[in-house]
Amino acid sequence: MAWNVVIAGGGFGGFYAARHLERLMPHQSARITLISDVNFLLYTPLLPGAASGTLEPRHVVIPLREELERTNVRIGRVTGLDPDARRLRFTGPLGTEESIGYDQLILGLGSVSRVYPIPGLAEHGLGFKTIAEATALRNRALLNLEIAESMDDPEERVPYLTFVFVGAGYAGVEGIAEMQDLVADVIHRYPRCREQGTRWVLVEALPQIMPEIPEDLAEFATRELRGRGIEVKTGVRMNGCTEDTVELADGDVIRARTLCWTAGVKSPGVVRDLGLPLHESGRIDVDATLRVKGRDDVWAVGDSAAVPDPAKHYKGLCPPTAQHSMRQGKLAAGNVAATIGHGKVRKFRYKTLGVFVDMGRHQAVATMVGVKLRGFPAWFAARTYHLALMPGTARRARLMFDWTVGLFFGHSSSELGQLGHPPDLMGYVETPSHQPHAHETVSGEDPVRAAAKG
Repeated sequence: MAWNVVIAGGGFGGFYAARHLERLMPHQSARITLISDVNFLLYTPLLPGAASGTLEPRHVVIPLREELERTNVRIGRVTGLDPDARRLRFTGPLGTEESIGYDQLILGLGSVSRVYPIPGLAEHGLGFKTIAEATALRNRALLNLEIAESMDDPEERVPYLTFVFVGAGYAGVEGIAEMQDLVADVIHRYPRCREQGTRWVLVEALPQIMPEIPEDLAEFATRELRGRGIEVKTGVRMNGCTEDTVELADGDVIRARTLCWTAGVKSPGVVRDLGLPLHESGRIDVDATLRVKGRDDVWAVGDSAAVPDPAKHYKGLCPPTAQHSMRQGKLAAGNVAATIGHGKVRKFRYKTLGVFVDMGRHQAVATMVGVKLRGFPAWFAARTYHLALMPGTARRARLMFDWTVGLFFGHSSSELGQLGHPPDLMGYVETPSHQPHAHETVSGEDPVRAAAKG
């Protein structure tokens, strides 16, 4: 008899669960199906590098079909679950409603940006969690330079040359450091912008940036950022924003056309529709073996699972990090195999071995097995760590090539806002009264300007 094992989610938890199951389960004993809304795993720790252009975006994703040999990969978005009937519902790539039966189910649904009901945030803020958002942030920064350079009035340039990041966790600190590095490297090509200069502001509601790392390392990172001219505002919340202003709780109103929101994550909305018990945090409630409470056939891993943290004697929850998700995925695979009859069900015992915060310019902070590093040694350790964890020899080689090229050559200043959004063929039809340029649509609106509005 072949067991049907379904994995929902192609992030770190789901991907490593599928890959580990392939190694644990004989080919004839299990049919493994992975359902993901995209056909790749995003290596999120390298997202800031993709945003700044030091890494090619395709080099920070892992195509699922390349790394999974026996898993049936299906593109779809999970919409619901009938746990009693053992059927998972999802929407297919053509928008059709589908369902699939399972004997064992592993949920690795990941997380989404935690967006608070702050006036103007949803309309004018940019996220920083996906490849699309990272690319949009890069395009926005470069387009702002182009627009500012075309303006004669220095006061009109100010909001286009000001960049605000709200949230000083890993994503916020690495993101603002990499983006400032990008702009600083290309601004000499914009004489007016270079003469006027740019402004970078990092806002954090807590008293310390990156509360996950030791206080002395956070202080070093703060000094490094401020030494680059980045304003670090801790203990300050954002009250609201408009198209060209950001209002802070301390009364400061910053004129800025770019607001990047990196203030935390939460479980996706579908988690509430699965009919499973939820922890007070909003994540799926699981025990120390990753089994969903009250269910013998459902397991949950990653950011959407409330996994008891061994480092806190199982009293608190594991942090939503890639290193935890991948270990949880492997353990869930092992426990599913044990349930079927291959091994023993075990508790999650992984404790954080270290954290790395890459701030570009050969600077980073890190802690590894109790050893604290900062500056160049931490930067070298961070890159070595990510290189070792990246699946696939070819992808490691591409990362090495990108980083090596970046040591000798500067950033590209090309703005690719039209990438993936070409005008339809009607945009090229000539009329007697008007012959559109290649970059114009039928409406006459430049797609680059249209992208900037978004």
